[in-house]
Amino acid sequence: MKDILTLIDPVRITFIEAILKDAGISYSIRDTHMADLLGPANGLFPRRLAVADDDAMQAERVLRQAGQFHDD
Repeated sequence: MKDILTLIDPVRITFIEAILKDAGISYSIRDTHMADLLGPANGLFPRRLAVADDDAMQAERVLRQAGQFHDD
């Protein structure tokens, strides 16, 4: 698995998940539990979006087309 984005905004995470699901790309959101523990201060511990190494280029392309390939 390769980390491709660092995310803070939970609404944006949901949007990116929908984009990747539509493209048929498997993904994992890392550090969710730590970010949830921090509650409103979750900017201190962002979540990381990871995809399989073989899907990294396709995920980057799909997210760039949607204007979502940038960290929070």
